[in-house]
Amino acid sequence: MEVIHQRHGDIIFFDWADSNDGQADHTGIVEKVENNKVYTIEGNTTGDMCKQNQYDVGSSVILGYGTPAYQ
Repeated sequence: MEVIHQRHGDIIFFDWADSNDGQADHTGIVEKVENNKVYTIEGNTTGDMCKQNQYDVGSSVILGYGTPAYQ
């Protein structure tokens, strides 16, 4: 099993439990990772707001991460 280290600025992909089809349903930006929690900034959340959320690193709704080639 590959260990993935999330970093500030990574894109986080979610597969919500209601679909659980292995395809990304939502994305966010990783703000930080602390104490086994991933803190994200996400748009299109409840009430069509942009807000910070947090998830356990091992949450079943996290599909994976991507690291853009920031320059």
